Amino acid sequence: MKAKLLERRNPFDKSFISAVHAFPHFLNVWHYHPEIELVYIVQSEGTRFIGDSIQPFEAGQLVMIGEKLPHLWQNNPEYFEKSSGMLAEAITIHFKKDFAGMAFLELPEMMAIQDLLQKADQGILFSKSVAEIVREKMYAIHQAEGFERMMLFLDLLQTLATTQAYNLLSSRGFVHPKEQSGDLRIDKVYSFTFANFRRNISLEEVADIANLNPTAFCRFFKKHTNKNYSRFLNEIRIGYACKLLLEERLNISEVGYASGFNNLSNFNRQFKSLMNISPSLYLKKHQRNKQ
Repeated sequence: MKAKLLERRNPFDKSFISAVHAFPHFLNVWHYHPEIELVYIVQSEGTRFIGDSIQPFEAGQLVMIGEKLPHLWQNNPEYFEKSSGMLAEAITIHFKKDFAGMAFLELPEMMAIQDLLQKADQGILFSKSVAEIVREKMYAIHQAEGFERMMLFLDLLQTLATTQAYNLLSSRGFVHPKEQSGDLRIDKVYSFTFANFRRNISLEEVADIANLNPTAFCRFFKKHTNKNYSRFLNEIRIGYACKLLLEERLNISEVGYASGFNNLSNFNRQFKSLMNISPSLYLKKHQRNKQ
């Protein structure tokens, strides 16, 4: 299922787009765009698809979606009934990473915001308390003009960049992380893993990449990532498997092998452990979007 590219044109006198939407239902298309999207759900409910994340959504949720990250807000069936009178209402901001120039983001004072935009590559769901604060800021931005509008927007980004009340949505395997950790050894492990996850990787082999023995490597990796290496490797593989499933070019067994699993039962077990759903049901959920 190929995601559709949607392109927007910024007004010539604005560096980002804000909008308030109220439709019978949200756009029922699996799509992506070059802009980062910040969306607050005013009223509506259904299922949210972001990368390989499938979760219910409801009023009061605030989500940031990174550039080119496929997504879909699929309303519940009653929203598509002509006589329902229901509305899907949201306020959104779309902007590109270089909305103020890439050199601007590289300023020392912008490091937290730069980190926020990197996290958005996986999709971010913020807490309800943060969402309530940001909702008011989004409405203020929508009504403002000129210099004030830009200052309000930077203040909003700083609010999001300094909160710890959020969850990342899509896995690293669906969108390869662009950030560098600052530790050359862990960066080498990341690069090695993304280049080789489709084949069998032994603990000794990956430990050697970090110039550590296996026991020391396990402690080192857990300290840097808060998870063991096998969990990290399976997250990469399952994220990649989700991408292959959505493309619908391979059957489930072929997807498992192409993602680095040596047997179908292990693939099914690991997929359900990480995604809380079987590969076949995951695929069926996405196939409904085309109907």
